[in-house]
Amino acid sequence: MDSQKNENLLNLALDTALAERERSLELNVGYDEEEKTWEVIVKYNGSLEGLSDFGIRVEELIAGYAILTVPETQMDRLSQIAQIEYVEKPKRLFFSDLQGSAASCFAPGSAAYRELSGQGVLVAVIDSGISYWNADFRKPDGSTRIRFLWDQVLDREFSAQEIDAALATGSRQAALKLVPSVDTSGHGTAVAGIAAGNGGERGAAYAGIARESDLLIVRLGMPRADSFPRTTELMRALTYAVHKARELAMPLAVNLSFGNTYGAHNGSSLLERFLDNVSEIGRTVICVGSGNEGASGGHVGGSLRADMRLTDAVNMNDINVTEQVMIVEMTVGAYESALNVQLWKEYADRYLVTVVSPSGELFLADTDQPGKQVYRLGQTQILFYNGEPAPYMTGQELYFDFLPTVGSGYLEQGVWTFRLRPLQLLTGNYTFYLPSAVVRSADTRFVRPTPDVTLTIPSTASGVTTVGAYDPVYEAYADFSGRGYLYQEQVNSRTSDAYVKPDLVAPGVGVIAPDRDGGYTPVTGTSFAAPFVTGAAALLMQWGIVLGNDPYLYGEKVKAYLRKGAKPIRGVAKYPDERVGYGALCIASSFPQTGDRVM
Repeated sequence: MDSQKNENLLNLALDTALAERERSLELNVGYDEEEKTWEVIVKYNGSLEGLSDFGIRVEELIAGYAILTVPETQMDRLSQIAQIEYVEKPKRLFFSDLQGSAASCFAPGSAAYRELSGQGVLVAVIDSGISYWNADFRKPDGSTRIRFLWDQVLDREFSAQEIDAALATGSRQAALKLVPSVDTSGHGTAVAGIAAGNGGERGAAYAGIARESDLLIVRLGMPRADSFPRTTELMRALTYAVHKARELAMPLAVNLSFGNTYGAHNGSSLLERFLDNVSEIGRTVICVGSGNEGASGGHVGGSLRADMRLTDAVNMNDINVTEQVMIVEMTVGAYESALNVQLWKEYADRYLVTVVSPSGELFLADTDQPGKQVYRLGQTQILFYNGEPAPYMTGQELYFDFLPTVGSGYLEQGVWTFRLRPLQLLTGNYTFYLPSAVVRSADTRFVRPTPDVTLTIPSTASGVTTVGAYDPVYEAYADFSGRGYLYQEQVNSRTSDAYVKPDLVAPGVGVIAPDRDGGYTPVTGTSFAAPFVTGAAALLMQWGIVLGNDPYLYGEKVKAYLRKGAKPIRGVAKYPDERVGYGALCIASSFPQTGDRVM
């Protein structure tokens, strides 16, 4: 029987054979086939001592969270342990890829630029690593600005002294023998350069925001060579960053430029709750990119009360009915080997859900029977999981995992249809999500997508500063940028609430950033908007904490100042706005006013 302590996706994974899980995008994430173990995230109380008696390895994090490595044979026992409150499986994380300083009111020569540089603040970049050889990350004497570099792939920590010894060899090749950590994609190097690069040999025109801050770098681990980082690697990295900041007695600005689309997007997952807890520890600010799902066609949402229309007679299990039915259509492109669809709704609302294949075959999902159901339409097998509310979640998830049948290789191409026929409606609110655009073809998308509520997780955590992207050349919102809440009237009724997301936008189109191999290159995406705000947070904390103007300038207070200082975006008349939040980053205006000048 499924455990109510486990998230729905974990219950489905445990109830599904390995051969089927391996064909799924999500179900096998966290499972180690060689060791026959599951890596899971738990929220717990009390002590976890004694779990080793069952072969369970415990890695305690902070604030009552832990990562457990559990033998497959002990997964049923785990949910019976009284100290365990809730269990989730890891999710994959995707980097948000697709002349910013002046656009952010922080041009070289300005008063803010002359007086603030991030000195005394620790900027943590949790990403794909860094090209530590790059001059952007060195001091004037050639030594490194990186206090520590934790490479999760190598499972090694390198100190500033070790990096300096590598730099002293005078050769990249020789340096890599001493400190063999590399940034294979260049993503982390670009992000770190925007947040805190010093411009290297090209000077202030190419410098990032907090150009003299100290750096803490975490290269996220990838459990498999062809895989992506997981949420467990992120949680380990955040715990490490907080502990290092405490050890160094420094305020901490953390940059996260990645996310995923799995979840209710309302702050209820353990990862979102964990980030909220971390943001309250020490003198910390966490900045997260809102993701690049705004124009990817991966989301549909609304209210059945408003969106239903009268359909023709539809055959449902050989019963002809003419009803008001909500129709959601999804195209599946050629050579799509796996796909999943999440449908989130109010638990009090009841629907009949029919899925129709491109060839006209259909099934009526039993939404009164909790747990796993299996259907087959042509060459596609569908695992359907009818979820229940969880201890931290009032909504309900209906999860559809589309797998090719054995021997077919690919899902049936064409238009798939979801028909929602209401049996009982209170709010009628619903929302569909597809996997990240990174792992599906451009032709796989909803036919009539909704760009709202396309923030990626964990940018949906209330305690973080969520950053969208805009194009500074045209002073216009970037349509790929993840957007906020669907029900605008709700946002407008709580304008100073943490539920407004994104908090603000920053340059995210054609941003010039350091290249991993030297030089500079233009980059686009919310990945590269977030570090502008991370650097700005470091400047605010330098002014407040390091220079003694406001020792309490961290956490939500930094977010409040950044929101207040944001400048208007062309075409947006009312703030906060679901696309740009409170407006575009303007660093000079974000400091408390002192006399007639900023700062």
